[in-house]
Amino acid sequence: METLEFIIYPDGRVQEKVTGIVGASCAEVTAAIEAQLGQVLSQQSTSEFFATKVQQSGVVNTQNAFSDW
Repeated sequence: METLEFIIYPDGRVQEKVTGIVGASCAEVTAAIEAQLGQVLSQQSTSEFFATKVQQSGVVNTQNAFSDW
């Protein structure tokens, strides 16, 4: 499940935490929000950022071999 969590501090700072998005695509998801919030002071990548998405193919190749005897 993809989630965006925002903590707004009394001094106006906003902390954003993204979970459930694998790879660098989290930057695409949050770009518009960050543009509206203002200047980004720092970023810290989680292990999900460095993970790769695993895709399984639905194609199965089979080969039948029959003996000659």
